[in-house]
Amino acid sequence: MKRRECGTVPWPLSIAEIRRRKVTMKTNSWKSNLWAVLGVGLVCFAAGSLVSLRLTQLQHVKADSSRVFELRVYHVVPGKLPALESRFRDTTSKLLAKHDLKVVGDWVPEGNPDWNNTFVDILVHPSLEEGKKNWDAMMADPEFQEVIKSEQANKLVEKIDSTYMRPTDFSPMK
Repeated sequence: MKRRECGTVPWPLSIAEIRRRKVTMKTNSWKSNLWAVLGVGLVCFAAGSLVSLRLTQLQHVKADSSRVFELRVYHVVPGKLPALESRFRDTTSKLLAKHDLKVVGDWVPEGNPDWNNTFVDILVHPSLEEGKKNWDAMMADPEFQEVIKSEQANKLVEKIDSTYMRPTDFSPMK
């Protein structure tokens, strides 16, 4: 049988050449499988490390037992809720952060007409005393005094209900 050239590979291949190529393919396949196993192992190690880190942080949060939350309910002048949201977004949130008043979240209730014109704010404090001290510092801040003056000129809030809360022993957030 006469050999033909197909590109740079002689065709048909001899039996010895076919066997040699099968061994090379098996070796290459084994190497690629090894890399796949090592890659999966590395991903599993990284995932386990992240889970361990998260569990450690949860234990730290549970250990902080003097922490208190503050629920603030703003009863807004009808039609002024968008203006109050803007004030919090643009000014108040920055002043709260400046005075170490950590906001957990801000909410606007929906679906209950009794809660129309209401803005809800929850903060977290290391302790009740620390929260009160930080509020006193914010109230004395000249920047916040400007906010209060503008509030008197353009009333947004009718009243604010505020209460401090401690988490229960079964609360997922402590």
